[in-house]
Amino acid sequence: MYKNILVPVDLEHKDQAAAMISAALSMADNGAKLTLVFVMPEMPAVVGLYLPESTIHKAKSDAEEQLLALAKANNAADTTSIETAIGRPHHEILEMAKAKNVDLIVIASHKPGIADYLLGSVAAGVVRHAKCSVHVMR
Repeated sequence: MYKNILVPVDLEHKDQAAAMISAALSMADNGAKLTLVFVMPEMPAVVGLYLPESTIHKAKSDAEEQLLALAKANNAADTTSIETAIGRPHHEILEMAKAKNVDLIVIASHKPGIADYLLGSVAAGVVRHAKCSVHVMR
């Protein structure tokens, strides 16, 4: 089925991660690669001026540890790589999918609220612009 799968995880909603990893593994070919990624939203430039670089480095390190723990807890550590990025989540997910030549993105969605209709959700942005298959989890 799929050889290179990207699973974006929102660490504020990591309760969805187990189902996403399970779905990714069930659609994976033998020997497939899985990448868990967390995208930290960009901070306004004014805020960034006052934060020490170590704060951002620590946040990325903490995110990587949480992703690794999720992979281990879901028996996927052997085939999983961990990535973090900073930027607009849907943009960074799409860029990473392109750079890694991903053939499937497994992403979580939620019941859309009024803000999603006005602004668009991360999952909607990924679905609209992805060049590969996208499996949306609800």
